[in-house]
Amino acid sequence: MDEELLAQGQPGDARGEARYAALTILAGALAGVIGSFFHLAINHLMVWPRWLEQVVQGWHLVGAAALVTMLCTLLAVFIVRRFAPEAGGSGVQEIEGAMEGLRPVRWRRVLPVKFVAGVTAISSGLVLGREGPTIHIGASAAAAVAEFFRVSELERRGLLASGAAAGLACAFNAPLAAVLFVVEETHREFPYTFRTYLGVVFAAVTSTVVTQAIIGTGADLPLLVESVPLSLLPAFLLLGAVLGVAGVALNAAILGAVEFSARCQRHAPYLYPAVIGLAVGALVILLPQSVTGGDGVILQLAAAHPGLSALLLLAGIRFLTTIGSYSSGVPGGIFAPMLTLAVCIGFAFGEAARMLLPDAGIVPLAFAIVAMGGLFSASIRAPIVGVALALELTGSYALVVPLLITCGVADLAAQWAGGRPIYSQLLERTLRQAGIRRPAASPEPTGLG
Repeated sequence: MDEELLAQGQPGDARGEARYAALTILAGALAGVIGSFFHLAINHLMVWPRWLEQVVQGWHLVGAAALVTMLCTLLAVFIVRRFAPEAGGSGVQEIEGAMEGLRPVRWRRVLPVKFVAGVTAISSGLVLGREGPTIHIGASAAAAVAEFFRVSELERRGLLASGAAAGLACAFNAPLAAVLFVVEETHREFPYTFRTYLGVVFAAVTSTVVTQAIIGTGADLPLLVESVPLSLLPAFLLLGAVLGVAGVALNAAILGAVEFSARCQRHAPYLYPAVIGLAVGALVILLPQSVTGGDGVILQLAAAHPGLSALLLLAGIRFLTTIGSYSSGVPGGIFAPMLTLAVCIGFAFGEAARMLLPDAGIVPLAFAIVAMGGLFSASIRAPIVGVALALELTGSYALVVPLLITCGVADLAAQWAGGRPIYSQLLERTLRQAGIRRPAASPEPTGLG
């Protein structure tokens, strides 16, 4: 079957290739438009704590904020469970399963549910990112295009990948990382042909152009750092090892929390998300840097240069809030929270190194930026994407070598620690719950290994 599908996509059919390219551009444009307004809606509603401060003061403000986040969390969970259960969580694993033909893409349900429930949950202060939902939204828009124009099975799978890349490009304004994400993360499911590969590029570029036209240009996290001395490169080896272990721990904690949440749902369906919402809502007022997806938190940390103890405390709290928020069952991604957690770890590592070597000219921000790629590599097991994502997000292209070292070591350390890609594990859980057996012949992606 796969050989027949691949044969359909070989070069030579100029008319078919032009038609498919036009469809990927259309899918990319749809992903850019919907994803941009998804982003803008979240940004607009994220200022609700300021509105609340105008009517509530003192400790009553903490209680009111906790109530707001709890109600938003419960509303998002209700919408997901009632209308489209597959819209909960990130959605990346759903698209990977759909590209394998193991999961349906009910785009008519997923698009509105992911948008409405995602905006509700993410803007409430939960520690979630917009990139996972935007990937799911982009792929769902591509599924609509595939259905409307009645494409072949090969082209349908290629369009799903193109939509996913367009969604990621929209979320992070990072088209190169988006293309590499499809190449590296979905290499088992993606049908590689000349046609489908270029389709991913067209979709990612189109989505980026549309997003920049709506939201603006420039790096999402402009954090420029000069190149580091060669004498400090061994420190990035150690940082990679630390992040490799942290990535495995994060994945295990997320999966454990998801299972615990599912057990709670069988006995008290809305208790777990209510508790998570209350806790996160209180932290929105008491310790704002410990909640939300974290884009603004990263910039605040880069400007404030907090001490080692504060960074370690913040890393520990964000580790817990990330796990709790994702396992609550609302739509939301883990990319942004993971990057923020990585920045906390990287800053702490850099501060510790500067205390040990005060005359070495260590810049903790360099370790923070590099850590973003390292933790991503350890958890997602996609080191090349980790490098490209950190570079495109920050614009610190002088850190290419430290990033390559840290991401490569983090991926190897995660493999040696027994870690597996988080989305593969989440997909396996989804298939197990649905009673679907994955074909035994499909190899497990293992990063550099």
